[in-house]
Amino acid sequence: MSLKTSYRFIAPFYDVFLDRVTRSTRQHSLARLPQQGETRVLLSGAGTGLDFRFLPPRHEYTALDLTGAMLAQAQKKAAGLRMQWVRGDSMVLPFASGSFDYVVLHLIMAVVSRPQYCLAEAARVLRPGGHILLFDKFLRRGERAWVRRGLTPLIGRLATRLDVVFEEMLEAVPGLNVLADEPALANGWFRLIELQKGTSKN
Repeated sequence: MSLKTSYRFIAPFYDVFLDRVTRSTRQHSLARLPQQGETRVLLSGAGTGLDFRFLPPRHEYTALDLTGAMLAQAQKKAAGLRMQWVRGDSMVLPFASGSFDYVVLHLIMAVVSRPQYCLAEAARVLRPGGHILLFDKFLRRGERAWVRRGLTPLIGRLATRLDVVFEEMLEAVPGLNVLADEPALANGWFRLIELQKGTSKN
């Protein structure tokens, strides 16, 4: 079963399992969005729109997801936001380079089959000096985590990977600087990370 198919079935129940447990972490992450001015923000892997309640209404948003069923749920939560809707793949974004000031990657890096592609595409469509806001579960370099790694071939095909090492993904995408890296949920397995794309002068 492909992820597109599995998430079509997951979409009606997604909020029940994830809304309450991730709510405060999402809010904390999205508080890093500018509170003044207008900013172009891409929500890559927007899911059912659980981030939307924490988005400042002054910005211009684009919500992208692979699954139409997830976007259909998200559209119910977008009142008061300037939102464009795109059905597409976070690993092959259909946008020109430098199109956005911020890219939000909440619980998508561990879902896609090639997380380094997802991060590289986020960096590509980001303007120099722009920011990436990450919220996901990551193993740390050298962490054995035999159970998580062992379950990934099965669970990764249906819902989410358990073996993504953030530091390895970052090394595969040059030009991104870590501004913040904070433990979030599950004793630090989930992390809040803010990245900034270097400018041409760096």
